Amino acid sequence: MRLPNSEQAWVPREKITGYLLVKEHEDGGSKANRFSKLGFSIEQWETLAQALLVQGASYDVAKIESNRYGMKYVVEGNLDTPSGEAVYVRSVWQVKWGTEEPRLITAYPIRRS
Repeated sequence: MRLPNSEQAWVPREKITGYLLVKEHEDGGSKANRFSKLGFSIEQWETLAQALLVQGASYDVAKIESNRYGMKYVVEGNLDTPSGEAVYVRSVWQVKWGTEEPRLITAYPIRRS
């Protein structure tokens, strides 16, 4: 199964510029270090957002969970990077109750299992 309504998926700018690419962020710092080494930058945040949208739509959902906010979908697969280095990423998407469009919650490189 693929991410439902992936053509409507979106990545909030603040998720990239305020979290995933902020090296000083308490929770996102290690992610930011890795994504930066792969050639992603805050100045061109759309590059990471677009790569995550493609990754989210290109691979099967590895896990589905229901929570008080809606349905959560975990997608694992390769992410295209500016450096050209291959990286395997877990992206997490939320479809809030009463909506149809998946919104990126988080993403981070993982080791392939």
